[in-house]
Amino acid sequence: MATKTVRKIVRIDEEKCNGCGACTTKCAEGALQLINGKAKLIGENYCDGLGACLGECPTGAIVIEERTAENFDKKEAEDHLHEIELHDDEKLANVRPSTKAGEFEKTKVTLSGCPGSRMIQFTNETVVETPGKKGAQPSALRHWPVQLTLVPPRAPFLKGANVILTAQCVPFAYAGFHQDFLKDHALLIACPKLDDAEAHLEKLTAILRDSDIKSLKVLRMEVPCCGGLVYIAKKAIEASRKKIPIEEIIIGVNGVVKNNKNI
Repeated sequence: MATKTVRKIVRIDEEKCNGCGACTTKCAEGALQLINGKAKLIGENYCDGLGACLGECPTGAIVIEERTAENFDKKEAEDHLHEIELHDDEKLANVRPSTKAGEFEKTKVTLSGCPGSRMIQFTNETVVETPGKKGAQPSALRHWPVQLTLVPPRAPFLKGANVILTAQCVPFAYAGFHQDFLKDHALLIACPKLDDAEAHLEKLTAILRDSDIKSLKVLRMEVPCCGGLVYIAKKAIEASRKKIPIEEIIIGVNGVVKNNKNI
């Protein structure tokens, strides 16, 4: 029988919860899940009560309260996370191009989390027809989501991958982004100026620590503020205590490669 004590633990106001799922990706123990469109605490023993999910809730639906609850069990939380990973691997969407360009055939789909952040993995053979142009423009993207904030640290598509961490403006400025950079890479997108840099550092550190990635390629714009992305990458590698080769590629505002170097 689980031991209970008075301690700090998460409470969710279902009336305020809008079902965005942001808290579920931030909870390192997997204690929160979306059920019927609302965030739920699925096990008191999975919640450490530290409140890492609080800052992610846009509606203020999550609070930390002190009440009688099952004690946090680190071992059970780790076992629970392992089960989630296995479950996600089984449900991971396997999307293949259909016989028609631009169409997809889904054989498996993930059912949990915000619809916009559900993990999908597919081939890099997608072909998209571009009106007014002869021929097809190939897409090299192999997974979803791509925003660093939304990507789980142990996402299957990150395991043993070569990873591109790109500033959000780069794919708009550099016309050949898919063909020249993205092919055979997992993609992470972030903005060091407008996003929460500390949150990005924490997430990237977890990814580097848990996913055993092979290399990290940082693409940034030439503007000074974009250099923060390289700082985040270097600090994350340092904090992860992993030896991961890192390459910096600087793109000019006119869309040309200004610099390319190993750092």
